[in-house]
Amino acid sequence: MAAVPIRIEPLTKAAFVQFGDVIETEGAELRMINGGSTQRFHDLMKIDVLSEGGKPIVSIFRGQPFALPVSIAMVERHPLGSQAFIPMGRFPFLVVVAADINGVPKAPRVFLAKDGQGVNYARNIWHHPLLSLENICDFFVIDRSGPGENLQEHFYDGDGFTVAQS
Repeated sequence: MAAVPIRIEPLTKAAFVQFGDVIETEGAELRMINGGSTQRFHDLMKIDVLSEGGKPIVSIFRGQPFALPVSIAMVERHPLGSQAFIPMGRFPFLVVVAADINGVPKAPRVFLAKDGQGVNYARNIWHHPLLSLENICDFFVIDRSGPGENLQEHFYDGDGFTVAQS
């Protein structure tokens, strides 16, 4: 079975709300701190990692670049906690997510994260592993460490899906 083509959508808070949070300064609550010398963009995402004895951890993931077209053959999810990806560079990356129907992911949606955007996948949201574009890119990742099974993978039938330039 041939791969099913899917289109790339712009990453916006409204389009992504069912999957988690878009992490960006646009539209964020702004607070001036440190005697007015620093802008704080306040409370940008919901970190949800405490279930079943979990704790928050911060890591750096280094994503190797992919060139389009990209094959999407599998997705994963973390049933015990959220997972945030905040790029340390100013390079685009793809955000691939899928809605859940009775424990099985639907066809994926693909978003293009622009400069200044990160994402926080809500608990139990199907998503593809990191897909950097153009350059190697480091990401701050905030997720869960602790007991329990916090990784489920799903492999699509056939060749899965193909993401091409839109």
